[in-house]
Amino acid sequence: MKPSNRVVIGLYRLTIAGLLFVLAGSGLETARAMEDYSDLLTLYKAWRNFEQPAMRDGAPDYTAATFDARYKDYLKLRARFDSLDSTGWTVEQQVDWHIVRAEMNGFDFNHRVLKPWVRDPAFYQSIWMERSDVPAHEGPTHHAITELWTYKFPLTESEQQRLISDLSVIPPLMHQAQMNLTGNARELWIAGIRNIRSQRSYLDVISRQIGSRASKELLAVINECKVATDRFIEWLESEAPHKDGPSGIGKQNYTWYQQNVHLVPMTWEEEVQLLKRELDRAWSSLKLEEHRNRHLPVLVTASSPADYDAKADQAATRFMTFLRKQEIVTVTTYMEPALRQHLGRFVPEEKRNFFWIVAHYDPLPLYTHFYHWFELARMDRQPHHSPVRRGALLYNIFDSRNEGTATGVEEMFMHAGLYDDSPRSRELVWILIAQRAARGLGSLYAHANEMTMEQAGRVHMEWTPRGWMKTEKELLLFEQHLYLRQPGYGTSYITGKYLLERTLADYAKKLEERDEKFELRTFFDRLNAIDSIPIALVRWEMTGLDDEIRRLTSPD
Repeated sequence: MKPSNRVVIGLYRLTIAGLLFVLAGSGLETARAMEDYSDLLTLYKAWRNFEQPAMRDGAPDYTAATFDARYKDYLKLRARFDSLDSTGWTVEQQVDWHIVRAEMNGFDFNHRVLKPWVRDPAFYQSIWMERSDVPAHEGPTHHAITELWTYKFPLTESEQQRLISDLSVIPPLMHQAQMNLTGNARELWIAGIRNIRSQRSYLDVISRQIGSRASKELLAVINECKVATDRFIEWLESEAPHKDGPSGIGKQNYTWYQQNVHLVPMTWEEEVQLLKRELDRAWSSLKLEEHRNRHLPVLVTASSPADYDAKADQAATRFMTFLRKQEIVTVTTYMEPALRQHLGRFVPEEKRNFFWIVAHYDPLPLYTHFYHWFELARMDRQPHHSPVRRGALLYNIFDSRNEGTATGVEEMFMHAGLYDDSPRSRELVWILIAQRAARGLGSLYAHANEMTMEQAGRVHMEWTPRGWMKTEKELLLFEQHLYLRQPGYGTSYITGKYLLERTLADYAKKLEERDEKFELRTFFDRLNAIDSIPIALVRWEMTGLDDEIRRLTSPD
């Protein structure tokens, strides 16, 4: 019989008590540090339990009165956290402390500033058709979403009951949202209606998938969800003309959020400078690549499903062979299957968005970004031993690590020789980097309320090479809306890439100072083992350099 967590913690404390009794001097200090770390794990469990809101009429409760009451409990938890003494802890344990601190700061920021349940109608979207390629869905989501991708149709009787339970949240939540959404963020409001319309279309998809054999109870619940969603859409549309306020959180709030929640050691101004530099570098590098390749045949886009499938299969094989033979990272048995589940399929030319325009020339640059799927497979199969790092960090705090790494390896693997047999593919890598720098730059101006979402999208569109963002307005709207909802996400691809490059440089320099050999595979293996936490914390754990973290946590 497996012991309960309470029993395990109790035994652990008895063990610590025994060590305290027999140890002296530095040994006593070590034992006390171990006990203090166990207090962090106990508090972390209490924190995660607290972060889940209570239910109200069958849906998570985001009402103002409940939040005011909960904030008092938050302050008590925060006082317990602030009283912890991390003296003598290992670096790994101190990193866990910073993760918990960042999450608690995220709750505080959401309560004070972001308020997605008050300002952001998209927060109330309940149905998600596909798994996110990062540890949790991008942007603020409520606590009782339906992950339709976890269901296999036709549904068994037990799965019908699970779906009934999942969907039953929607009607009361749609009603509650009309009480909670008192904010005046016009662009979030207008764009958020689109998300709720998507939910309505997903309900139609579910109806088609379950067919006429579904239970009467399930059919009734789906109908209730459709009616409630339709009413919510009507209400949002009726209120939209009255919304005229800004949606960005402002430079000061943006900087605080980045530094204290996502642990990105940069200000709004520094991010602007970095993204401008990366945009210039990507464009100039692209032109140099094009000049270098001017006498080579141009890349030819896939013209049929069979043509695309052949390109995709070849690209996946090339990628996995490269990682293995060039000793880039330890290749596990689950990596290639994880990649091959997401190779995509042929899209007619007139329907391709930016990323599939790239992929139809050569899917390999996009597949390097699919490093994401390696990481999710690892998290599923080899969860981190620390409960603090096991699973997704709250509030998208993983963005600098996951999006930064996926973007970083696009260029790193290129420099390591991935396209030595296909020089024209290097041009695609620079186009991808330019697009991410342009969209992030636009999102920064939108959060500073110096541009509207439409104007930010124009930066994104006009500064993406070859006009490849001009063909897909749906992707443009989706991305700029997401980045306005989730501060820092739009820049995390480039800021995280930069922080990863800095980590690699510091790591290599430390080895050189010790006259030790640098191995790229060891670097990426250690990066993976540390898991999906902010890059600044990864750098500390890999190099012992804590200057960024000390600067972020030191009082002004």
